[in-house]
Amino acid sequence: MKLMGLDYGSKTVGVAISDDLLFTAHPVETIKRESENKLRRTLARIESLVSENHVQKIILGLPLLPDGNEGERAEKTREFKTMLEKRTGLEVILVDERFTTDASIEELKEMGVPAEERKTYVDQLAACHILDDYLNQLSNNKNPEEG
Repeated sequence: MKLMGLDYGSKTVGVAISDDLLFTAHPVETIKRESENKLRRTLARIESLVSENHVQKIILGLPLLPDGNEGERAEKTREFKTMLEKRTGLEVILVDERFTTDASIEELKEMGVPAEERKTYVDQLAACHILDDYLNQLSNNKNPEEG
């Protein structure tokens, strides 16, 4: 069984996929979007990656505000979740993604990745964090959907 982690943004979608044993997440790619309101190609690419990698469930980062409330980005993410479920037929689980992008940027800095190259990897790394958080909760026997 493999899981897919997604970091959904207005311009890009970071993608990560777990190993078969659900121990770790691995960065796969960053899907670039032409327009925030056009998702056909993005959904088609995700559907292709699901098929190629035999993914059985999608873990989608929910961008909560620092205080834990939902804003406009969270609403758009919930709409994307519905589209993903219809398109792939898979269960899509929302998990708190607060600070995953910030953590990813810090990691890339620590690794010495130049600033101009960071945006190439930051969304993939954020998707890894989202998926890793879910996998850690699974391994600790917690209910990941409850945060």
